[in-house]
Amino acid sequence: MPKLVLLLLLILTGCNDSDDVNASTDDKYYYYPTDEASVTAAQIGDGTGTLAPRGIAIANDKLYVCNGNVLEIFDAKTLKYLKSVTAFSKGTTNIPFTNLSSVCVDNKRIYLGSVDSRLFVLDETNTLGINTVGNGQWWNTFVHVFGVVVKDGLVFVKEKNTTIKVFEASQITETSKWDLAPIAKLNTLNGYDEFYSLQIEGGNLVVAGRNAKAYLYYDIAAIRANAAASLTTPIVPVTKPFSDAKPLAVSISSDWAITSENVGAVNFLRFYPKEEFLNKTYSARINTTDIMGENPFGTILGIAQVEDRIFLSDNTNKKIRVLRLKKAAISEQK
Repeated sequence: MPKLVLLLLLILTGCNDSDDVNASTDDKYYYYPTDEASVTAAQIGDGTGTLAPRGIAIANDKLYVCNGNVLEIFDAKTLKYLKSVTAFSKGTTNIPFTNLSSVCVDNKRIYLGSVDSRLFVLDETNTLGINTVGNGQWWNTFVHVFGVVVKDGLVFVKEKNTTIKVFEASQITETSKWDLAPIAKLNTLNGYDEFYSLQIEGGNLVVAGRNAKAYLYYDIAAIRANAAASLTTPIVPVTKPFSDAKPLAVSISSDWAITSENVGAVNFLRFYPKEEFLNKTYSARINTTDIMGENPFGTILGIAQVEDRIFLSDNTNKKIRVLRLKKAAISEQK
């Protein structure tokens, strides 16, 4: 089927934003994503390596990608490869990275999670080490690390099973011990050893709860107020479960909550209006499994946004896909 026909079908059936109407002209606006570019293994170093992306983050025009045992860094605007970071390096201490799962950048620090039970904290300006939390033994500090997000002085770390541990960012200093005690614990209801995507928006920690078949909302003010008690009985989230969809990743901007969701063997990319999403009204304006009938999405483990571009960590297809959201007006005769 020609691409133009597919595009029209996508606009008319899958991407209707009926609330966005120009009353004076009866124009209705529709949104649709387009492929713009991609990042593959061929763009890393001499082009002979591999790319199996997991967690991603964008900060200060840099794209950070967890790629096996390496943190890859690109220019987020040009997609030019900048460097590969392979180890935590601080003075005479050198700890090779292994099994990286997740990355977040906040307040000039890079927080880098490893399935091998460590959280590495690096200086954003030079990627040198600040400190580590956990010593790589699953029975100490973390039972693996499958997701991390940091904002407003709090560090949230998803570990194995149903636990998210919460720390104060101020606990992690140049001289702090690796075996830090969390200030609070959260319960994700279901879970085992899957990668998790976490966001902070609107006073809530929002988690793509794939095992609970729901987005999990934790009020941050309530976490602070009930922190001590949560160490004994972890705080449970507010949820509105789906019947079949498993949320894998979520990214929230000023206008949209963009998610990846799995239904059976099919991977969806969905765009929800931000305020509706935060109010747990899940009516996707865009609901697609590919771009104009081509290049179906694989398992998307991370989503990041900068300006009008959307970055997808497509682990199945071994690439970072870069999309652009476009808007079309369709005039209707009175």
